[in-house]
Amino acid sequence: MLIGETEWTISGRYTGRSDIPLTTNGEKQVSSSASVIVGPGKIVDPSRIAHLFVSPRTRAQRTYELLFDESSRKNLEKSYETTEDIREWEYGMYEGLLTAQIRAARKERGLDKERPWNIWVDGCEEGETAAEVAARLDRIIAKIREIQGPYMYGEKAVDVVLIAHGHILRAFAKRWIGFELSRSLPMMLEPGAIGVLSYEHHKVSEPAFLLGVNMGASDES
Repeated sequence: MLIGETEWTISGRYTGRSDIPLTTNGEKQVSSSASVIVGPGKIVDPSRIAHLFVSPRTRAQRTYELLFDESSRKNLEKSYETTEDIREWEYGMYEGLLTAQIRAARKERGLDKERPWNIWVDGCEEGETAAEVAARLDRIIAKIREIQGPYMYGEKAVDVVLIAHGHILRAFAKRWIGFELSRSLPMMLEPGAIGVLSYEHHKVSEPAFLLGVNMGASDES
């Protein structure tokens, strides 16, 4: 689940470690999504959740509070985990900047003579490389497969929910299907929206995107 909008996401500024709160509209985005996707028999059914990974940033924590009512949050206490492994990409020198500003500054320093800066390939100065991001996401993926692997035929409800940020969730999707972060895979995920990942052929070794969601189904791992 992608968090709702902030003032910096509206302008396109890179928002990593900065603890920017959701806007009023961002809270509405999440609440609106929650009314449609969260609840018994819905895509996110609290009774089917085996684990939640939530970014430590305030905007992610608030998204969690808006997604689940007080009763659900109480029932999910043992499944809930705040982890730095799903925080946003560490942008380092690029925190709070726009892509155009980053590329212009790098060009002035004599970098990127052959092609424009690309975060998926070049990472961030004084921040994280793509390899560092991939390593922490792979740790989460390993935990998820350990949780879900024994129950590929629905023997037990083992849904896992991640609540995090734009770049890191797109990076997660790439790593889920075994792509290097440098591999091009254009993806869009709107603030307050949900993306679903699953498996083919009931095999934990065959992770896949779930492109179409049956709104009446509730048995996907």
